[in-house]
Amino acid sequence: MTESDSAAESPRPRRRRKEARPGEIIDAGLQEFAENGFAATRLEDVARRAGIAKGTIYRYFASKEDLFEAALSSRITPFFDDVAGLVAAYPGSSEELVRTALPRIYKALFEDGLHVLMRIIITEGGRFPAIAELYHRRVISRGQEVIAALVRRGVERGEFRRSALTELPIVIVAPAVMTIVWKMTFDRFEPIETRRFLAAHVDMVLEGLLAKDKGGTEAADG
Repeated sequence: MTESDSAAESPRPRRRRKEARPGEIIDAGLQEFAENGFAATRLEDVARRAGIAKGTIYRYFASKEDLFEAALSSRITPFFDDVAGLVAAYPGSSEELVRTALPRIYKALFEDGLHVLMRIIITEGGRFPAIAELYHRRVISRGQEVIAALVRRGVERGEFRRSALTELPIVIVAPAVMTIVWKMTFDRFEPIETRRFLAAHVDMVLEGLLAKDKGGTEAADG
Protein backbone atom coordinates (compact mmCIF):
# COMPACT_ATOMS: atom_id res chain seq x y z
CA MET A 1 0.00 0.00 0.00
CA THR A 2 1.39 3.42 -0.95
CA GLU A 3 1.42 6.50 1.28
CA SER A 4 -1.21 8.08 -0.97
CA ASP A 5 -3.43 5.01 -0.51
CA SER A 6 -3.10 5.32 3.29
CA ALA A 7 -3.91 9.00 3.19
CA ALA A 8 -6.95 8.36 1.05
CA GLU A 9 -8.31 5.80 3.52
CA SER A 10 -7.58 7.67 6.77
CA PRO A 11 -10.48 10.19 6.83
CA ARG A 12 -13.19 7.50 7.07
CA PRO A 13 -12.13 6.11 10.50
CA ARG A 14 -11.78 9.64 11.86
CA ARG A 15 -15.31 10.51 10.71
CA ARG A 16 -16.71 7.37 12.32
CA ARG A 17 -14.92 8.14 15.56
CA LYS A 18 -16.27 11.69 15.62
CA GLU A 19 -19.82 10.40 15.23
CA ALA A 20 -19.31 7.86 18.01
CA ARG A 21 -17.45 10.24 20.31
CA PRO A 22 -20.35 11.37 22.55
CA GLY A 23 -21.17 7.73 23.28
CA GLU A 24 -17.53 6.96 24.01
CA ILE A 25 -17.37 9.92 26.39
CA ILE A 26 -20.53 8.79 28.18
CA ASP A 27 -19.11 5.27 28.57
CA ALA A 28 -15.87 6.70 29.94
CA GLY A 29 -17.82 8.98 32.26
CA LEU A 30 -19.81 6.07 33.65
CA GLN A 31 -16.58 4.22 34.37
CA GLU A 32 -15.14 7.25 36.15
CA PHE A 33 -18.35 7.77 38.13
CA ALA A 34 -18.37 4.08 39.10
CA GLU A 35 -14.76 4.11 40.28
CA ASN A 36 -14.51 7.56 41.84
CA GLY A 37 -18.03 8.82 42.52
CA PHE A 38 -19.52 12.05 41.24
CA ALA A 39 -17.55 14.49 43.41
CA ALA A 40 -14.11 13.09 42.58
CA THR A 41 -14.71 12.62 38.86
CA ARG A 42 -13.09 15.26 36.66
CA LEU A 43 -13.89 15.88 33.03
CA GLU A 44 -10.20 15.78 32.14
CA ASP A 45 -10.01 12.26 33.57
CA VAL A 46 -13.04 11.28 31.52
CA ALA A 47 -11.37 12.70 28.41
CA ARG A 48 -8.20 10.75 29.15
CA ARG A 49 -10.13 7.52 29.57
CA ALA A 50 -12.03 8.18 26.33
CA GLY A 51 -8.75 8.77 24.50
CA ILE A 52 -9.49 12.35 23.49
CA ALA A 53 -7.89 15.71 24.16
CA LYS A 54 -8.99 17.51 27.31
CA GLY A 55 -10.56 20.36 25.38
CA THR A 56 -12.54 18.07 23.10
CA ILE A 57 -14.92 16.94 25.83
CA TYR A 58 -16.23 20.50 26.22
CA ARG A 59 -17.53 20.43 22.65
CA TYR A 60 -20.10 17.92 23.85
CA PHE A 61 -20.52 18.51 27.58
CA ALA A 62 -20.16 21.88 29.27
CA SER A 63 -20.04 20.42 32.77
CA LYS A 64 -19.91 17.24 34.77
CA GLU A 65 -23.63 17.64 35.44
CA ASP A 66 -24.30 17.69 31.69
CA LEU A 67 -22.33 14.47 31.30
CA PHE A 68 -24.28 12.85 34.14
CA GLU A 69 -27.57 13.88 32.52
CA ALA A 70 -26.43 12.43 29.21
CA ALA A 71 -25.52 9.20 30.97
CA LEU A 72 -29.02 9.07 32.44
CA SER A 73 -30.61 9.69 29.05
CA SER A 74 -28.53 7.11 27.24
CA ARG A 75 -29.14 4.37 29.81
CA ILE A 76 -32.50 5.14 31.41
CA THR A 77 -34.65 6.39 28.53
CA PRO A 78 -34.32 3.26 26.36
CA PHE A 79 -34.98 1.06 29.38
CA PHE A 80 -38.17 2.86 30.38
CA ASP A 81 -39.33 2.97 26.76
CA ASP A 82 -38.85 -0.80 26.62
CA VAL A 83 -40.80 -1.50 29.83
CA ALA A 84 -43.55 1.00 28.96
CA GLY A 85 -43.96 -0.67 25.58
CA LEU A 86 -44.10 -4.06 27.27
CA VAL A 87 -46.87 -2.92 29.63
CA ALA A 88 -48.88 -1.30 26.83
CA ALA A 89 -48.75 -4.24 24.43
CA TYR A 90 -48.50 -7.29 26.68
CA PRO A 91 -50.99 -9.96 25.54
CA GLY A 92 -51.00 -12.12 28.65
CA SER A 93 -52.28 -11.81 32.20
CA SER A 94 -51.13 -9.13 34.61
CA GLU A 95 -49.49 -11.79 36.77
CA GLU A 96 -47.43 -12.90 33.79
CA LEU A 97 -46.62 -9.26 33.08
CA VAL A 98 -45.21 -8.80 36.59
CA ARG A 99 -43.16 -11.98 36.17
CA THR A 100 -41.79 -10.56 32.92
CA ALA A 101 -41.28 -6.91 33.92
CA LEU A 102 -39.51 -7.33 37.26
CA PRO A 103 -36.71 -9.50 35.82
CA ARG A 104 -36.14 -6.83 33.16
CA ILE A 105 -35.77 -4.24 35.91
CA TYR A 106 -33.23 -6.40 37.73
CA LYS A 107 -31.32 -7.06 34.52
CA ALA A 108 -31.11 -3.34 33.81
CA LEU A 109 -29.95 -2.62 37.34
CA PHE A 110 -27.39 -5.36 37.85
CA GLU A 111 -26.30 -6.45 34.38
CA ASP A 112 -26.63 -3.27 32.33
CA GLY A 113 -25.06 -0.96 34.91
CA LEU A 114 -27.95 1.22 36.04
CA HIS A 115 -27.05 0.51 39.67
CA VAL A 116 -23.98 2.73 39.24
CA LEU A 117 -26.14 5.80 38.65
CA MET A 118 -28.44 4.98 41.56
CA ARG A 119 -25.47 4.34 43.84
CA ILE A 120 -24.18 7.83 43.08
CA ILE A 121 -27.54 9.35 44.05
CA ILE A 122 -27.72 7.32 47.26
CA THR A 123 -24.21 8.25 48.37
CA GLU A 124 -23.83 11.78 46.98
CA GLY A 125 -27.30 13.13 46.24
CA GLY A 126 -27.38 14.99 49.55
CA ARG A 127 -24.27 16.97 48.61
CA PHE A 128 -25.35 17.54 45.02
CA PRO A 129 -29.07 18.38 45.04
CA ALA A 130 -29.01 19.27 41.34
CA ILE A 131 -28.21 15.70 40.30
CA ALA A 132 -30.66 14.33 42.88
CA GLU A 133 -33.42 16.49 41.39
CA LEU A 134 -32.38 15.42 37.91
CA TYR A 135 -32.51 11.76 38.89
CA HIS A 136 -35.91 12.17 40.49
CA ARG A 137 -37.28 13.91 37.41
CA ARG A 138 -35.78 11.61 34.81
CA VAL A 139 -35.83 8.28 36.65
CA ILE A 140 -38.06 8.17 39.72
CA SER A 141 -40.99 10.02 38.17
CA ARG A 142 -40.82 8.04 34.92
CA GLY A 143 -40.50 4.80 36.86
CA GLN A 144 -43.58 5.60 38.91
CA GLU A 145 -45.55 6.26 35.72
CA VAL A 146 -44.57 2.91 34.23
CA ILE A 147 -45.31 0.92 37.40
CA ALA A 148 -48.61 2.78 37.88
CA ALA A 149 -49.61 1.81 34.33
CA LEU A 150 -48.84 -1.83 35.08
CA VAL A 151 -50.92 -1.75 38.27
CA ARG A 152 -53.77 0.12 36.60
CA ARG A 153 -53.91 -2.51 33.87
CA GLY A 154 -54.28 -5.28 36.44
CA VAL A 155 -56.97 -3.45 38.41
CA GLU A 156 -58.99 -2.60 35.30
CA ARG A 157 -58.87 -6.23 34.17
CA GLY A 158 -60.00 -7.45 37.59
CA GLU A 159 -56.74 -9.32 38.12
CA PHE A 160 -55.39 -7.07 40.88
CA ARG A 161 -57.35 -5.95 43.92
CA ARG A 162 -57.32 -2.36 45.08
CA SER A 163 -55.13 -1.96 48.14
CA ALA A 164 -52.53 0.28 49.74
CA LEU A 165 -50.07 -1.22 47.27
CA THR A 166 -52.07 -0.14 44.24
CA GLU A 167 -52.42 3.33 45.74
CA LEU A 168 -48.63 3.64 46.16
CA PRO A 169 -47.15 1.51 43.37
CA ILE A 170 -43.60 2.79 43.87
CA VAL A 171 -43.49 0.32 46.78
CA ILE A 172 -43.48 -2.45 44.17
CA VAL A 173 -39.92 -1.64 43.12
CA ALA A 174 -38.63 -0.73 46.59
CA PRO A 175 -37.03 -4.16 47.18
CA ALA A 176 -34.87 -3.66 44.08
CA VAL A 177 -33.53 -0.42 45.57
CA MET A 178 -32.92 -2.24 48.85
CA THR A 179 -30.88 -4.81 46.94
CA ILE A 180 -28.59 -2.08 45.65
CA VAL A 181 -28.13 -0.64 49.14
CA TRP A 182 -27.44 -4.10 50.53
CA LYS A 183 -24.83 -4.88 47.90
CA MET A 184 -23.16 -1.52 48.53
CA THR A 185 -23.03 -1.94 52.30
CA PHE A 186 -23.54 -5.45 53.62
CA ASP A 187 -22.83 -7.88 50.80
CA ARG A 188 -19.28 -8.53 51.99
CA PHE A 189 -20.67 -9.71 55.33
CA GLU A 190 -23.79 -11.49 54.11
CA PRO A 191 -23.96 -11.91 50.33
CA ILE A 192 -27.36 -12.20 48.73
CA GLU A 193 -27.98 -14.03 45.48
CA THR A 194 -29.76 -11.64 43.14
CA ARG A 195 -31.66 -14.43 41.36
CA ARG A 196 -33.18 -15.73 44.59
CA PHE A 197 -33.92 -12.23 45.84
CA LEU A 198 -35.76 -11.50 42.59
CA ALA A 199 -37.86 -14.65 42.94
CA ALA A 200 -38.85 -13.64 46.48
CA HIS A 201 -39.58 -10.10 45.28
CA VAL A 202 -41.93 -11.35 42.54
CA ASP A 203 -43.77 -13.64 44.96
CA MET A 204 -44.19 -10.84 47.51
CA VAL A 205 -45.53 -8.38 44.93
CA LEU A 206 -48.03 -10.86 43.52
CA GLU A 207 -49.20 -11.82 47.00
CA GLY A 208 -50.02 -8.16 47.57
CA LEU A 209 -51.64 -7.54 44.19
CA LEU A 210 -53.54 -10.57 42.99
CA ALA A 211 -57.30 -10.54 43.47
CA LYS A 212 -58.66 -13.15 45.87
CA ASP A 213 -61.93 -15.01 45.78
CA LYS A 214 -64.16 -15.25 48.84
CA GLY A 215 -62.30 -18.33 50.03
CA GLY A 216 -59.08 -16.36 50.16
CA THR A 217 -57.45 -18.07 47.19
CA GLU A 218 -56.22 -16.30 44.08
CA ALA A 219 -59.09 -15.71 41.69
CA ALA A 220 -56.91 -16.77 38.78
CA ASP A 221 -56.61 -20.24 40.27
CA GLY A 222 -60.27 -20.87 39.67
